[in-house]
Amino acid sequence: MVGAAGSGVGKTTLTCSLIKRFCRAQRIVGVKVTTIEQGRGSCPRGGDGCGVCESMEGRYYLIEETDSGGEKDTCRMLAAGAARVLWLRVLKAHLVEGARALLEAIGSREVSVCESNSLRKVVRPDAFVMVTDKREQRFKPSAAAVAHLADRTVSFDGEGFGIRDEDVSLAGGRWIMRMPVTVIILAGGSSRRTGQDKSMLPVNGQPIIKHIVDRLRPHFSQIIISSCDVEKYGFLGVEVVPDKIAGRGPLMGIASAMAASANELNFVVACDIPEIDMHLAREMIGEARRFDAVIPVTGPAHYEPVFAVYKKTVVDAMEQTLASGNNKIMESLRHCSVRYVDVDAGRLGNLNTIDDYRQFARR
Repeated sequence: MVGAAGSGVGKTTLTCSLIKRFCRAQRIVGVKVTTIEQGRGSCPRGGDGCGVCESMEGRYYLIEETDSGGEKDTCRMLAAGAARVLWLRVLKAHLVEGARALLEAIGSREVSVCESNSLRKVVRPDAFVMVTDKREQRFKPSAAAVAHLADRTVSFDGEGFGIRDEDVSLAGGRWIMRMPVTVIILAGGSSRRTGQDKSMLPVNGQPIIKHIVDRLRPHFSQIIISSCDVEKYGFLGVEVVPDKIAGRGPLMGIASAMAASANELNFVVACDIPEIDMHLAREMIGEARRFDAVIPVTGPAHYEPVFAVYKKTVVDAMEQTLASGNNKIMESLRHCSVRYVDVDAGRLGNLNTIDDYRQFARR
C-alpha cells in the first residue's frame, strides 16, 4: 500500500515503478481508493472538483480500468504493466464495506499494489509506504492519521525515492519492505533450561540463529548480534557487538548493541524465537515512533523486554541503571515513555525447553 502526505508528491510514480519492476515475474493488480466525505454536492477536497463524488451512486462504487492510454492514475498503472486495475470510490462512513468488496474483487491469490491513505485504517497490508514532499513536511488529515503505521517514509527527488532494489522484494506472493530499523538478536544467554546453546541448535541443517537472520534480513536495514563471543557468530556475515562489561545480563547486551546501532529504532529479539511474527513486530515499530519503548505484556505484570522495540533515547537511562549496579531492563525504563501492548504469549514463540525445540524442528 502506498500513501501520500499530499497531492503531487510522486505516489503514482512509485506505484508504477513497483508494477514495472515486478510485473514480468508476478501478475500484479493495481488499485486506487478514493474516500469521499459525502456522496453529492461540492468537492470534499475543495475547488470545483472532478465529478467523482457527484457521479457515484450508492455507498461505494468499484470499477475496472480499461484505458491504458489516459492520464488518470489508474490508466498509468495499467500502462505500467498491471494485469488489472481497480478503482474503489467509497463513502468514508462505509470504508469497511467497500474494502471487503475490493478484496473480494482482487481475489485472495493475487498480489496487488494499492494507492490509499484511508484504507490503511481498516486493512493491514504486507507493507505500507508513505510518500512525502522533500520541501513540505505537512501531512493532509488522511495521511496524518496513518503516518505512524508506515514501514517506510520516502520522498521523490525527481529521479527516485531513495529505495534500493534490495529494499523491496516479493516472496511467496507477499511484499517485503525493508525498514530503516536495526534488529538486535540477543545471543548471550546461558540456555539453562535446554542444557545446550540454543543459538546453535540445528534447523534444516543450519544453526537456528542463521535461520533467524535469514528470515529477518529482508525486513531490516541492519542486523546486530549481541554476544561476547564475536568469533562464534562470524559466519553469519553481520556485525557482532560484545557487551561493554561481561556478565551483566541482557540489559548490558541491549545497551551495548544499541550504542553501535545505525538507526533510531531498534527491535530486540532473543535467539530462541525462530519464527518472528512480523505483523506484530511492525505494529510495535509503528507505535515506537511515539514512545521511547514498546514492550509486550503476556499476563499480569509479565513483561517481555527481550521481544521489544527501543529508541536510542533509552540508552542513557539503561547505562545509568547499569552504573548503579542494577541489571533489570524494566527498572531502566522507569522514567521513559513506554507503550505496553497486550499480546498472547503464543505469538512470541519462544523455545524455552528442549521439547519446544523438538516440536519446532519437526514442524
